Amino acid sequence: MRRLLLLLCVAPVALAAKSTLFSHGKSQYVICLDADAPRAVHTAATELQTYLRQISGATLPIRMGGTVPRQAIHIMVRAREGQSDEAFSYQADGHSIRISGNSSRGTMYGVYAFLENEFGVRWYAPDCTVVPRRSKWQFDRFKHSEAPALKYRFVQYHHADNDKAWCAHNRINTLWSADSNKYGGMEAYWSAHTMTQFVSAKEFFNTHPEYFAERQGRRIPNGQLCLTNPEVLKICTERLLDIMKKKPEYFAYSLSQADNEEYCQCEKCTLLAQRYGAQSGVVLWFVNQVADIVARHYPDKYVGTFAYRYTRTVPQGIRPHKNVIIRLCSIECCFAHPLQAPCNSDFIRDLKAWGKIAPQLFIWDYVVNFQQYMAPFPNFGVLADNIRTYRDNAAIGIHEEGQYETDGGEFAELRAWVLARLLWNPEQDTDALVSEFIRAYYGKAARHIQHYFNLVQHLVRPDHHIGIYIRDDNAIYTEAFIGKGNALLDKARAAVGDDAAMTHRVDRVRMQLMYLHAMRKPAEAAADGTADELFSLMRRHHYKAGEGRDIEETISELRKKAE
Repeated sequence: MRRLLLLLCVAPVALAAKSTLFSHGKSQYVICLDADAPRAVHTAATELQTYLRQISGATLPIRMGGTVPRQAIHIMVRAREGQSDEAFSYQADGHSIRISGNSSRGTMYGVYAFLENEFGVRWYAPDCTVVPRRSKWQFDRFKHSEAPALKYRFVQYHHADNDKAWCAHNRINTLWSADSNKYGGMEAYWSAHTMTQFVSAKEFFNTHPEYFAERQGRRIPNGQLCLTNPEVLKICTERLLDIMKKKPEYFAYSLSQADNEEYCQCEKCTLLAQRYGAQSGVVLWFVNQVADIVARHYPDKYVGTFAYRYTRTVPQGIRPHKNVIIRLCSIECCFAHPLQAPCNSDFIRDLKAWGKIAPQLFIWDYVVNFQQYMAPFPNFGVLADNIRTYRDNAAIGIHEEGQYETDGGEFAELRAWVLARLLWNPEQDTDALVSEFIRAYYGKAARHIQHYFNLVQHLVRPDHHIGIYIRDDNAIYTEAFIGKGNALLDKARAAVGDDAAMTHRVDRVRMQLMYLHAMRKPAEAAADGTADELFSLMRRHHYKAGEGRDIEETISELRKKAE
């Protein structure tokens, strides 16, 4: 009897400890900001108000400055020494809720995490935001904190890059171009392959051929620069400083090789390469000199250069100066298997070596097949593992280059969202993220899309190695796979019925196998109607077939093949 009385006494106390943020369309709470709250925090507060209204039907007033009442969600910037600028926490003391970050953007991310974790709000794609409805939400005490795995996070998909709200909601903070906006702005690393932009053959070759690479005893206009020429150093320095003056919004500025293998073989450049044991030593010797001058004018900025193709190997006897970023590119890797797999051992050797000597290491990674944007590309299994590998080897940021030219590409929306989540926290389960997205994005067709997705990922075998330029005739695309895939996608298409939005989403997946069929059997695809449907969808959704390939030119080529 005594035990029962104790239970009866405890229960009311536990219930009393709960506070109610909203109930049946009403709330006693206000959203409070400091009087000097920056723009991004205002944005976060306004969106918190909007989403809570959508969730509950209640409108919480926003109050600026003054005393914070007991029943409040207080949003603030509170820098904590030793933590990332974008670290944040949100917590409740039983009555009030406090959301704070080390910067305005960190605070904003804290608000979005609160909406995600506590209410299930998701921003999957620009055309898919999920806001669950709730009649009541109570809380007592809780605390949650996060910090990014990487300082700079860039997912280069066209649909994502052109939607700043999507980037902010998914904690992507870097784009190709720096941008000042209501979400705290976007970071950017200015340009690429810039050396021959600063010293172009069009401007200088006729009058100063000595500025350009010597190959087999003669100077050529379409190769690299002669980096031991003092005039080349002077021009590049002056023009880089001019860019920095005109475009002060970037955190790093590229001073990097052209996109070819034709490095200079003159006597001085050859001796320098021998001295440092690699062509990367010549480039680094040149870039360090420019970086020293830049540091006098812009001590808070970085000069970036590539470790790419012929400069990927780490030099000996020279290190990047403290304001130099090494942008390491994974272009030669197999993307069917993790970086730690034996097939990628050379790259891992260079990654680890650069990680030891580079004061800042920035990764340029590849997550799409540039030869054929639409065809299945089974690399989801390596995404998290590779990001963890980069993080563990001192990378400060990752640029995940996807289908950047137009909307679309194979599972573009899914891949962009999953990558955004993993760049923030690569310890997450990729399969769980994929399944969550597919359920939300494809609705009634989700089960069939999930089965098709799994079928694609299972194309990878231990002896299958795929780069970023595989073609439609690659061995992984068997007729058995195409047959099974089409059967699943036919079921997906039937499942959505006459839902126009879902039909468009499913059709964008169906294009993967339509494209393979049209490329492999053009006459058959023309006869059975697949080609015409594919062409119609390419035009409607602005899908390019591959990097630099015009839509209408691709359609014309496929029509000619079918004749």
